[in-house]
Formats: sequence, C-alpha cells, structure tokens
Amino acid sequence: MFDDATATRGELRHGYAQVGRVRLHYVERGEGERLVLLLHGFPEFWYSWRYQLLALGERYRVVAPDLRGYNLSDKPSQRGEYRLGALVEDVVGLMRHFGVGEAAIVGHDWGALIAWAVAHDCPEAVWKLALLQTPPPGAWMKGMSLRQVLRAWHIIFFQLPWLPELAIRAGDFALLELVFKTTALKGTFTAEDIAAYKLALRRSLTAPLDYYRANRRLLLSALFAALRGQHSELRQQRVRVPTLFIYGERDFVILPQTVAHARDFVAAPYMETRLPTAGHWVQQEAPLEVNEALMRFLEMPF
Repeated sequence: MFDDATATRGELRHGYAQVGRVRLHYVERGEGERLVLLLHGFPEFWYSWRYQLLALGERYRVVAPDLRGYNLSDKPSQRGEYRLGALVEDVVGLMRHFGVGEAAIVGHDWGALIAWAVAHDCPEAVWKLALLQTPPPGAWMKGMSLRQVLRAWHIIFFQLPWLPELAIRAGDFALLELVFKTTALKGTFTAEDIAAYKLALRRSLTAPLDYYRANRRLLLSALFAALRGQHSELRQQRVRVPTLFIYGERDFVILPQTVAHARDFVAAPYMETRLPTAGHWVQQEAPLEVNEALMRFLEMPF
C-alpha cells in the first residue's frame, strides 16, 4: 500500500513549512542556493513530480509541495481560502521559509496558473518560469473556441455542490482510475501510482475542488468572455521573466489551438518544447524529455 513516507527513494526528504496560517507538506531533493519549486495540478499532489525531483535535484535544491488543501498539507475550511491570491502568497511564503528571495517556478495544470500569477504579481521573486500544459491566461482566452469550452466541461461541473465529490468518490474513485488509464500513454500510471492518487483524494477532495469554486469568476470569464468577444484584463497580462512552455500535444483537455499564442504573453526570453506523443500528464508520460527541457532551460544564461 502506498505511504508518502516510504514510497520515495532515500534521497528525497519530507518536511513541513508554516506559511502564514497554513502548514504545507513538501518533498525536496538537492542542495545549493538556487531553489526550484514544483507546483502540481488537479487531482494530484507532490508525487506527480517524482521524476523531476530526482533529476533536477542533481544540480538544484528542488521542492515539490502539496498545495494547500491537498494530501498532507493543511485544508482550510473556508472556500475563500483557495482564491488565487492566497495560493500566490503560499508560494512566496515557501521561498521565505527556505531563506531565498527568488526561485524558479515550474507549474503543471493548476500549478501553472499559480506559477504564472506569481511571475506576474511578483516578478522579482521569479528567476525562471516554466509552464506545463496550461498556457498563459491571455493565450488561453485568445485561443478559446466552443470546442475548447466543451473539452473543459469539468470546470463548469465542479461549480456544483456535493455532486462532483459524489461522482469522483463512486466505486473507490473509479472515475479517477479510468481517466489515468485512458488519457495517458500506456504504462504511465502503475497500480501503485493510482493507489497513491486515490489515497491523497481520500484525505481531501472538497478542498481541491474548491480551487475551481473559489476562482469561479476568473475561470468562467476565461471560458465565456472570450467566446463573446469581451475584453478582459487577462488578455493584456504579460510576464517579464524568462519562460519555458512545455506541451504534450495529445492533451485531452487543452487543445493545441488553445496554446498557439503562448509566446505572445511573455516579454522576456521564451522557449517552447512540444511533445507529439505525450498528453496532459506530460511530466509523468515523458519524464526524460521534460527533465531534459527543464534542465536545458534552467542552465541558460538569461
């Protein structure tokens, strides 16, 4: 049976950081002055970065937290505690906990949205930014289509009370297992991996879903305002830190046309890596390629 403390190799260290009013669990590897933060998405936890912790930890101090509400981190009971601003504060607080003023931030799915917000709001705290699968918010809106709205149906479904929890928990999280087995490259997720994700969601499910509910206005405007041709400040936001965008082109949620304009929202050196055979779970489906792209980007002199 999966257990956080024993399911990792000896070189990975578990710890806790008190960040404001929440206590965040994290796993780290490596030493040095340069800090790399790995931010996971839904419905995952630190474990989604197991390959990157091992690889990047050879040269950097790499930390993968359980975001607030997930797995072993604190789970505030108020929905408003999961607004994007609070999630940004958690990331900056983690930097303070580790005694640094800046970090490279790597985010996937929800983690990418948080990483983007940190880079936009606190550019002085980010020396490199890497986004996996989720493009900049402005690019998301610029590439929006009815087909993309339909692919992102879960954002609307998760606004409902209790029904998403009921559907996801049914049959010992059968839906979660189905998604992992049918949307990723064959062999990506072992039975142990799926058991790990189930355990994390048994510990907390409503809190991860509250990310969608607490940020309802932001998410729904990104979906529907673009279709109606309405202006949004998201379409004007650009970051001014070196940025890498990694995209698995077989993503079952985020379409290629939706990420086509990612470069337009970065006013700094920009790199992009496309992986034609990988999908949404890119850092787990193609860990060697993702690790190589991240290492090459982090070592660039800009």
